[in-house]
Amino acid sequence: MLDDPGVDALVKQWTEERSQDAETAEINRIASEWLAETPVSAGIPGQRAAGGAKSFVSVDSADPVFVAAMRERLPEVPHELLASAAAWWQMCGGLAEAKEWWDAGISPLDQRALDWRAAGLTPSDLSRHLGPMTVLQHLRRGSAAAWCVARLNRQRRDGVA
Repeated sequence: MLDDPGVDALVKQWTEERSQDAETAEINRIASEWLAETPVSAGIPGQRAAGGAKSFVSVDSADPVFVAAMRERLPEVPHELLASAAAWWQMCGGLAEAKEWWDAGISPLDQRALDWRAAGLTPSDLSRHLGPMTVLQHLRRGSAAAWCVARLNRQRRDGVA
């Protein structure tokens, strides 16, 4: 489905975790009954529809613009997975920045990019070379983002970059 085996494994794990078994169905049924009986709050975890006390309208945690952008890049991925990933991306920055990461070779589902961003890497850093490999190749082979940032800073300081 995707080029990165780590993302493929994440999609497989997510699908397995969300497969409906009897216990999960029972938990969801009990939770739905409990939510239907609770007094109306500020819309969390659901919002009441105009149809009465028993009907709820689902509340999306992800901006539909993020989900639509991810759907363009990953049309075969389940909506729930896209919405979950989009919710994380939108908390960290704007859609333009997310698209830069995706254009740099990171799948929209690859949450490691958020860690790399927090460590100080930018999308343009991913194509820079640290020795014979690019930063992205180092990261995918397990190098720490902090190590890559330190090497890039050393290159800038020494005037190599």
